[in-house]
Amino acid sequence: MKTTTLGRSGLEVSRIAFGTWQLGGDWGEFDEYAAVAAIRRARELGVNFFDTAQAYGFGASEAILGKALRDELSRDRDELVIATKGGLRQTDSGLVRDASPEWLRRGVDASLTALGIEHIDLYQVHWPDPTVPAAETAGALRDLIAEGKIGHVGVSNYNSAQMAQFSATLPVETLQPPYHLFRREIEDEILPYCRERNVGVLVYGPLAHGLLTGALTENTTFARDDWRSNGPMFTGDTYRHNLAVVRALDKFAADRGMTVSQLAIAWTLANPAVHVAIVGARQAKHVEDSLAAADISLSNADLAEIDKIMASATPVGGATPESV
Repeated sequence: MKTTTLGRSGLEVSRIAFGTWQLGGDWGEFDEYAAVAAIRRARELGVNFFDTAQAYGFGASEAILGKALRDELSRDRDELVIATKGGLRQTDSGLVRDASPEWLRRGVDASLTALGIEHIDLYQVHWPDPTVPAAETAGALRDLIAEGKIGHVGVSNYNSAQMAQFSATLPVETLQPPYHLFRREIEDEILPYCRERNVGVLVYGPLAHGLLTGALTENTTFARDDWRSNGPMFTGDTYRHNLAVVRALDKFAADRGMTVSQLAIAWTLANPAVHVAIVGARQAKHVEDSLAAADISLSNADLAEIDKIMASATPVGGATPESV
């Protein structure tokens, strides 16, 4: 597995991180035994970077990750980079953004307990909270660094202006934004901002939440407790139209000896501003397919041809706390 230095954080991480959103309940039921096996298989194949979040089941996903990696966390803790996120709170009416110092501190302690570790390598604010001044959020995390509970601080789903506000108190070391072939808006301003300031970029959703796996069809249905069942990118004309684009990408990939999933992941990693692609899986066989993408190099001609295929695609958005 190829590694990279994650921007100004200095963390040496695998170019593909194992993500665990799918293990928190927002994607429907799953086999925990198979999920643990998938995490362990990723580690066997060289992944040292694992990303989770308090809000992925409020401890559920973190606990599964800690369980799967328990032996190595106890024996070779420094070999692993554990990233989690906080700043979302569950209420009777759903998820709300809460990046207040009090909630972040409680969240860090809860994540440490769920993961079964003494410090978090990378702690990220999950979503910007317009009700809390950035200086308060950043100041609280600076204090938690001083206490040794977290090592490095990043943000997720922030734009460049929000990162600049945060960095006035504590420099943003990493950004976790959505990025895939159907969602490229970060190329305009956010990625250049990060590249100029050596902010480590770990992108999520490189497979467009399943759309770019090649496994979905017009007849695919999602469980009611899977957030995609109500997601506009998986319904109507947009969905049907983009499935045709995926089929074209699938043929392009097959002609070059790769799967469309591998193509999609390799495409994100081909961007010089992107350090890491986060890929989730519930089964070991899917892990093996995805990780092979780290060894694929797309030529300029390949990238140009992919752009031609995507020219007819319909851009899409994604989930937000308010929509899950």
